[in-house]
Amino acid sequence: MHRDDFVRQLSSPGGDRRPSRVLHIDIPLLLLLLVLCGIGLTVLYSASGQSIFYVKRQATFMLAGLFAMLVMAQFKPRFWERGSTLIYLGGLLSLVAVLFFGVGAKGAQRWLDMGFTRFQPSELMKIAVPMMVSAYLSKRYLPPRFKHVFVATLATLLPVFLVARQPDLGTSLIIFSSGFFAIFLSGLGKRYLVATVLIAVAAIPTLWFYVLLDYQKQRVLTLLNPGEDKLGAGWNIIQSTTAIGSGGWSGKGWTQGTQSQLNFLPESHTDFIIAVLAEEFGLIGVLSLLLVYLLLIGRCMVIALNAHTIFSRLVAGTLSLTFFVYIFVNMGMVSGILPVVGAPLPFISYGGSAIVTLFSGFGILMAISTEPKRI
Repeated sequence: MHRDDFVRQLSSPGGDRRPSRVLHIDIPLLLLLLVLCGIGLTVLYSASGQSIFYVKRQATFMLAGLFAMLVMAQFKPRFWERGSTLIYLGGLLSLVAVLFFGVGAKGAQRWLDMGFTRFQPSELMKIAVPMMVSAYLSKRYLPPRFKHVFVATLATLLPVFLVARQPDLGTSLIIFSSGFFAIFLSGLGKRYLVATVLIAVAAIPTLWFYVLLDYQKQRVLTLLNPGEDKLGAGWNIIQSTTAIGSGGWSGKGWTQGTQSQLNFLPESHTDFIIAVLAEEFGLIGVLSLLLVYLLLIGRCMVIALNAHTIFSRLVAGTLSLTFFVYIFVNMGMVSGILPVVGAPLPFISYGGSAIVTLFSGFGILMAISTEPKRI
């Protein structure tokens, strides 16, 4: 990336040209998100065994997320840039609190009990890390020098380590990718990229023998040979690929999928919900969902390219690419090309914290999209 791309634009005495609209809303972004919510609720009804309870609860989460998005969109990007450090530190302290006071479920300790609800701090870090790293780098000479890359990398790895301890490998990978994208988009040199690849390859033995837990190692081995333990570790991936393949071109019809309706498919309403969509709506349904995702990511990238400040450009580009990682990791693990790491499909899988976090990220993108041009 050329150095001239990072020349800061100074505001003139004339100030900002404020938009005439009362609410700062990016209409194309909002419409695409609403389409995804509609698809998500439709598939969730079938994936949950025609449970109105899950649909109503998910709709409530979506409304809360929409409200959070609209509120966050009303603040200027400068506000989020200045508050990024406090948000990051608050999230980091929350992750430390999870280690000591966290609530466990299914062998993982990821939540803080707030009395009226449970809060998952790792979800907050999906937004806090890219904002923090983007704000830090935008105030430095770009492309970044080694000491700045080191500090940004350290700020990324701290929450990644804490989330991996919970354990939550899927979320830790997404947080890591969000920090890496912010550093990469700041103009990271080729030597740093080559060094990153070499370090990652050299660290594989250490990760395998000293970092990964036994069940995580088993997931990698199952990826290589899922048929070795068909009724145990390989059950999830075998059932999900069976559901995907049986859907064919047009699917079996809404609520007519055998793998999901007969409970052969595990976690059908959360991590493996794309298999339900593929079985009931076929390849046409999957391609339609991918098209909406593609349009959404494309709109986000346009917002990043048209951003008026370095911080806005970095954080918008980072959130856009991280959203792609969300989709790729979930679809990759369900289709059998990636290990199962427990990553939900954005706006389709059931879940409260993830939905609100996703909408909050798009709220920041809306704030950047409607940022008044400086004259």
